[in-house]
Amino acid sequence: MPHPLYVAFVWHQHQPLYKSRSGGQYRLPWVRLHGTKDYLDLVLLLEKYPKLHQTVNLVPSLILQIEDYVAGTAFDPYLALALSPLENLTPKDKRFIVEHFFDGHHRTLIDPHPRYRDLYQQRQDKGWDWCVDYWTHQDFSDLLAWHNLSWFDPLFWDDPAIATWLDQGQNFSLSDRQRIYSKQRDILRQIVPQHRKMQDAGQLEVTTTPYTHPILPLLADTDSGRVAVPQMGLPQSRFQWEEDIPRHLTKARAMYCDRFGREPRGLWPSEQSVSPGILPYVAQQGFQWLISDEAVLGWTIQHFFHRDAHGTVQEPELLYRPYRLETPDGDLAIVFRDHRLSDLVGFTYSGMAPEDAASDLVEQLEAIAHTVTTHQTSGSTTLDQPWLVTIALDGENCWEFYERDGIPFLENLYGQLSNHDGIQLVTVSEFLDQFPPTATLPAESLHSGSWVDGNFTTWIGDPAKNRAWDLLTQARLALARHPEATEDSNPEAWEALYAAEGSDWFWWLGEGHSSNQDAMFDQLFREHVAAVYTALGESIPPEVRRPIEDHNRQWDHAPSNFIHPVIDGRADEQDWDQAGRIEIGGARGTMHRSSKIQRLWYGVDHLYLYLRVDFASGTRLGIDIPPELHLLWYYPDRPMHNSPPPLAALPDDEPANYHFHHHLGINLVTGDRWLQEAGDYFQWHSCHTHTKVGIDTCLEVAIPWEDLREVGPDWSLRIGVILADAGRYVSYVPEKALIPVNVP
Repeated sequence: MPHPLYVAFVWHQHQPLYKSRSGGQYRLPWVRLHGTKDYLDLVLLLEKYPKLHQTVNLVPSLILQIEDYVAGTAFDPYLALALSPLENLTPKDKRFIVEHFFDGHHRTLIDPHPRYRDLYQQRQDKGWDWCVDYWTHQDFSDLLAWHNLSWFDPLFWDDPAIATWLDQGQNFSLSDRQRIYSKQRDILRQIVPQHRKMQDAGQLEVTTTPYTHPILPLLADTDSGRVAVPQMGLPQSRFQWEEDIPRHLTKARAMYCDRFGREPRGLWPSEQSVSPGILPYVAQQGFQWLISDEAVLGWTIQHFFHRDAHGTVQEPELLYRPYRLETPDGDLAIVFRDHRLSDLVGFTYSGMAPEDAASDLVEQLEAIAHTVTTHQTSGSTTLDQPWLVTIALDGENCWEFYERDGIPFLENLYGQLSNHDGIQLVTVSEFLDQFPPTATLPAESLHSGSWVDGNFTTWIGDPAKNRAWDLLTQARLALARHPEATEDSNPEAWEALYAAEGSDWFWWLGEGHSSNQDAMFDQLFREHVAAVYTALGESIPPEVRRPIEDHNRQWDHAPSNFIHPVIDGRADEQDWDQAGRIEIGGARGTMHRSSKIQRLWYGVDHLYLYLRVDFASGTRLGIDIPPELHLLWYYPDRPMHNSPPPLAALPDDEPANYHFHHHLGINLVTGDRWLQEAGDYFQWHSCHTHTKVGIDTCLEVAIPWEDLREVGPDWSLRIGVILADAGRYVSYVPEKALIPVNVP
């Protein structure tokens, strides 16, 4: 019989434990704010489309914190200030408010609200000190209100109280701010019951994660980091506490049974991290299936998934199916997500018009179905077998960058899928009940890795991350020295350990990811570690009291995520905060201290390659700096035509003497741009380009991937930057270096 293409959306809802064990106060507000914006609305919107079924993963550490806020026992510094009388605010409080109460993507959370936008613009134009000194009590009161109001999901804007506040816009009182907090708790109170209701109705499947979101393979043995990266630098002390795995799973299962009145079936292993060693424990707890990433499947079967120019997997039969894992404690099913489709939803579609993004995703799914049918021997134009495409991603952070928190995108998508005969949305368990896995992966051959490139380098291997593991190892050994400290007799010691074993602290330490809260994540981790010693009656080691790393560093770094900047030449700080950065001028510059180019920024999404060039203040383009900037693409190990840069007076130095395949010239004075491609006999041929250029306080450039013909997904390339005058070479930026870029 013919089948539709089955699609499983799996949304991962997670926050680490923000509650300090030294003071009992929550250090950060993200459970409360995301709770009013991202958890309830996602399933309420889905409920309007009863034909569509999905899976949501609720991490136990998130549920615990939601319940604390509902009970009124959770207070974070942001909330305490929002509920404070204005006359009680100290200069330190005001400074904190000015610094942190604009946290959030300003284009979606701040700019749509005139009063909030005006306050933000004052801070940007006049600086933090001016705001602290000259803002009135009413200015601060309005900011305290708007920091919370802006996080109410647009789905709730027709609530009478919220609508009144949005219409009021300003002149908020302490009473208003107290009522806003009460409304937040009203929304938080509905989150878990609504998920249970929809699961009982059959439209939703709710899954769980190990208790505090630890990387299970690393709990078993930190040496597992070397499975994918054999030369990885490891912590000084080897962490080997496999016995902690069933503890996390048991607590997660017990919480689930209590909140949802049934046994959990699916497990989202933290960071989709798996290894052969964790499988028996997962099966012992009664879980039936788990999820990981296509990179883990690729490593396991020793296959690299190829995609065509549109990103469609060319071996769909390998990826879009569940597999069976045989363990001594019973079989498990495992599904692997399509990494690219998940990233499109998570990082790219927010930069597109909602209807275009929704149509693109539907077309991507249709292309998968078409590819499968072309591989069938029957010649049928419909699917002969059931195939499952898994799209799994963070269900909270991405919506901050979408118009109206993603509602127009999801409404367009759900509307199209509700009426699509060839695509059916299912929960993972629904599919497995009807179509159990027929292919087996040897459990002992399952790759040890995560959703990030199939390895664990995001959480171990960096010196700072390794120092954190050493602190955790010593705390775990201290607990082991106290056999009398059981979970019943000394629960505080164990809860502190579980919190410290969470993955998030290692994510934010060292290279790879950064935020304006890095120092707080460092502090929270060490507070959890310190609480282990305190609960055991032992002194806290001095190294636990010291920051793991210096959080004031601002040197060169690679991109930490996809970016979607507005190309206007004005260098919006939020647009580029996750881009790669290369310092050029100043004390660390390679072009001497007098350089008029201060730094380069670079990044990608699935639509564009982005570059930003920062100029020194007062730089006159074409006078203080040459009028032309030339970008040149170098593709190592790719057979294609290449030519020297089309410039005169080139030095015979690397990399200016390399041969390149693409060339984009930009006139910094007029904004004109031209694209060329290398051909036979070192010739350059003009190509049409849709490149966007913005020149104002800086240069911003967005080059569509479709302009760079022949470039495929997952390619690695290098970009050279040359300054020239009337086609004549002047200098290379940065000296003797190419900018590394990975194509998504």
